Amino acid sequence: MTQVALTIAGSDPSGGAGVQADLKAFHQHGVYGCAVISLLTVQNTLGVQRLELMSPELVGEQIDAVVSDIVPHAVKSGALGSSAIIERVAQSVAMLRVPFVIDPVGFSKNGSRLTEPAARDALLGQLLPLATLITPNLDEAAWLTQRDVGDERTLRDAVHWLVDAGAKAVLLKGGHRADAPTDLLWVEGVLHELRAERIDTRHTHGAGCTLSAAITARLARAEPLLDAVTHAKQWISDAIATAPGLGSGHGPLNHFAKIPS
Repeated sequence: MTQVALTIAGSDPSGGAGVQADLKAFHQHGVYGCAVISLLTVQNTLGVQRLELMSPELVGEQIDAVVSDIVPHAVKSGALGSSAIIERVAQSVAMLRVPFVIDPVGFSKNGSRLTEPAARDALLGQLLPLATLITPNLDEAAWLTQRDVGDERTLRDAVHWLVDAGAKAVLLKGGHRADAPTDLLWVEGVLHELRAERIDTRHTHGAGCTLSAAITARLARAEPLLDAVTHAKQWISDAIATAPGLGSGHGPLNHFAKIPS
C-alpha cells in the first residue's frame, strides 16, 4: 500500500520552504504527497516581498476535496496565516484521526510575519489538542508561551508550558541558540536532548518546514515518534551540510540527501 502524507501550508515560489519543500521531503521519504495551500507568498532566498491569505472557505474546500478521495496516513500544518484558517483546518483534522504534526510557522527565515499574532489563541485552543507533535523553534516557542526562550532553563520551561497547554509531544528546536544547537523532545513523559553539530552555512531556508515534513512522512509509514524525529534530524543535518548553494540569501537545503536507514 502506498502511504500518503498531506501538508497544509503556505507556498514558497522559490521552492525552499512551504508546501514545495514539504512535497520534496515527502517524496524523498517514499510517501505520496498531497498539498493544500493556506497562503501565497512572493519570496526568494532574500526574503518575502508579499503575502496573501487564502479564504478559510477555500482552504477547507481544498482539504475536503483531497481527503474525500485520497485519505492521508499523516498530516502536517505549516504557516496558516489567520485564526479563521486555523479554525477551519482544525475542523477537518479532527475528523481524520491520523498522526498530525504542527509546525507553528510564525515568521519566515528573514523575519517576515506569516501568521497574525491573534492566531495564537486559535492555534493553542483548537489545533494543539489535535496534534501528535508540535515543532516550534525558539521564536515560535516565545510567541506561543509569551515568554523569553533562549537558554537551557527557558527552553525546558517552554517545553513544560506547551505540555501543560495540551501538547502530547513537543520538539523544541534549538538550532538558533548561541551555544550548542540542541533540540528538546518531550514524548511519552520523557524529555530527550537531541544534539547535533553546528554547520556554518547560510543555506538553511526551509529547514523547519522540511524537518516537520520528514517527521510526518515517517509517521505516515507508521514509524514510532521518537524514531521518526531522530531519523528526520539525521537527514536534515545531511541536507544542510550538502546544500546546493542556490540563491543569494538563505538558500535551500539538499532535498536529495540520502535517507538514513
